[in-house]
Amino acid sequence: MQVCPQCKTELPDKARFCLACGAPQTGVPADQANVTGSGAAAQTGGIAATTGAVAVGGDVGGDVITGGEHHHYHGPPSPDPAALQEAYLYHVLEEVGHVALVGVDPKTASEAETRLNLSAVYTGLRTLTPQEHDRLKDSATGLEPGESKRTRLSVVDQLNRHSKLVLLGDPGSGKSTFVNFVAMCLAGQLLGLPDTNLARLTEPLPQEGDQEPQAQPWDHGALLPVRVVLRDFAARGLPAAGERTTAKHLWDFIAAELQAAALEAYTPHLAQALFKQGGLILLDGLDEVPAAEQRREQIKQAVEDFATTFRKCRLLVTSRTYAYQQQAWRLNGFAEAVLASFEQDQIDHFVERWYAHIAPLRGMSAGDAAGRAELLKRAIRASDRLTALATRPLLLTLMASLHAWRGGSLPEKREQLYADTVDLLLDWWERPKVVRDRERVIVQQPSLAEWLRVDRDQVRALLECLAFQAHAAQPELVGTADVSAGDLLSGLMRLSRNPQVNPARLVEYLSWRAGLLLPRGVGVYTFPHRTFQEYLAACHLTITGFPKRVAELARSDPNRWREVTLLAGAKSARGAPFSLWALVEKLCPRDVGADSQSAEDAWGALIAGQALVESADLEQIDAADRQKLERVQGHLVRILDAGQLPAVERVAAGDVLARLGDPRPEVMTVEGMQFCRIPAGPFRMGSNKSEDEMAWEDEEPKHPVDIPYDYWLARYPV
Repeated sequence: MQVCPQCKTELPDKARFCLACGAPQTGVPADQANVTGSGAAAQTGGIAATTGAVAVGGDVGGDVITGGEHHHYHGPPSPDPAALQEAYLYHVLEEVGHVALVGVDPKTASEAETRLNLSAVYTGLRTLTPQEHDRLKDSATGLEPGESKRTRLSVVDQLNRHSKLVLLGDPGSGKSTFVNFVAMCLAGQLLGLPDTNLARLTEPLPQEGDQEPQAQPWDHGALLPVRVVLRDFAARGLPAAGERTTAKHLWDFIAAELQAAALEAYTPHLAQALFKQGGLILLDGLDEVPAAEQRREQIKQAVEDFATTFRKCRLLVTSRTYAYQQQAWRLNGFAEAVLASFEQDQIDHFVERWYAHIAPLRGMSAGDAAGRAELLKRAIRASDRLTALATRPLLLTLMASLHAWRGGSLPEKREQLYADTVDLLLDWWERPKVVRDRERVIVQQPSLAEWLRVDRDQVRALLECLAFQAHAAQPELVGTADVSAGDLLSGLMRLSRNPQVNPARLVEYLSWRAGLLLPRGVGVYTFPHRTFQEYLAACHLTITGFPKRVAELARSDPNRWREVTLLAGAKSARGAPFSLWALVEKLCPRDVGADSQSAEDAWGALIAGQALVESADLEQIDAADRQKLERVQGHLVRILDAGQLPAVERVAAGDVLARLGDPRPEVMTVEGMQFCRIPAGPFRMGSNKSEDEMAWEDEEPKHPVDIPYDYWLARYPV
């Protein structure tokens, strides 16, 4: 038998960890404690002593008698559990209470001023079921007939309903922000903070129209929050590859993080609270771990075993949607919800909160801040492209930063928007880090370019090259690619003209920076969103293979290179409009012939047409470029007639053709209209719910209809 010295619980022999209070077990079983010579043994903790010595296991109060001598031992004072919990909760607030990637405003003078309070700007999120998410990929809204977006559950409602929940979303959709917000609100409630608490967690979602706002449900009180970034756990807490992982490994990692924060005295109290009262365990980034596929099974084992061991705790796990859709990632017994994109009411709410919060930081009056917020909301509503970007919380955050930095305006074209945003992120990643005292600004760390003694443009060119290489090598065509720390460091070392720079110092230097490159596990960096990876790759191609290489990549692998090609075309057109037509020439080099159209020609023509719609001045086209336009139009018509590309791409080809000008008289003129004869006779009309789950009520039931006459139907809809 073995007894825990902390709570006196009987444990299995050789236990290293008390499942009742969490205390580590370092002794031997009590009945195996031995004494040689005249030593003494206190068997509570199973500790043995040799001749002339005394060994005591566990806490001792009162007298200890050794060798006939009387010693009174009071021991160290026990830390106050309440004070330890308060220190822990404030540590949680410091870890989670600020918005990531908002410190990109170069007008602020210190990092403290760029750390915006998460509670002040956070906007509530809605969710989709996995089934809704799948439908959303194939329809305009993903909604069932009669279903409203307002019927979708909030993410707080999902967390309230499910004791074990996996929250899914694309990069930048708000998964980590929600984890941080929940941890912050629970910690604030336990600390009695007036503005960061359960009332803030459950406040109504933004609503449009006259709907009565309703608080989000939460029935579980102020749970003790424990937040774990799983990529950190994978880097520092997993056992060797192939070894089974248990709850003990995850708990040891939590304990090590507490020790690093000088909170190791709170560890047994935290364990006891989680076992007796429960808590909320927040596990962020299930699939965002180094060598995720190789360590997948270990991560799953740790999470599932932790859920079994800490039965009174609720668990929230986050993961990217596309990764978790693989059966091998799924956690047993966990419900799933997918974060929905921002809707217009959420966009408006965020913008209003954003400007209200930064107004005092930027010296703006409340009226000026409200006016700028209105300008940004109008700009987003007026542009389909900006609206599409603003539905992603990360990009809306960057858009708001950019709008404030530019004094209340945004670029009209997306390439310029990306260019300005990348400049902001690069500035934040590369610029000097400063602190301010009461009298002056002191440079704490020089800019990266200054430290390396190179031109800043050289640093950017390296990042563009790394983005291109990472994009080209990325196995999956979603999310951001990994940039090897080795490639980044070796590239910067080659640029460096400072003999004092060495790889170890460079790693330390980069680890304290965030912006255009973010650490993702040990030895791996990535871009904050795929948009920036694609844009930087496009920048690389405009100077190292434009237009020939760009066109070759797009025609041969369009799913990977289409967005890069469109951005490269837009960037080149901004400086020299003729260069865009040179790219069109390479993308669509041959007239459409009588023979079948090759897949490369079809893809090249579609991407050429999309580039023209996005970046060309179609009001002023000279004769030579007019021939290129007509060639593209001819190929687009062939795409529609021949079915060479998938259906969704044929729809895109039709949209592009409409924007460029459809040359077909049978579509564009009354005189040329073509009709199809429909013969008289019976046909089946309607649907049955039993056969079609998405059938509308006015489609039911399926029934025969007999039309006694022939009629003619236009081949193309008007």
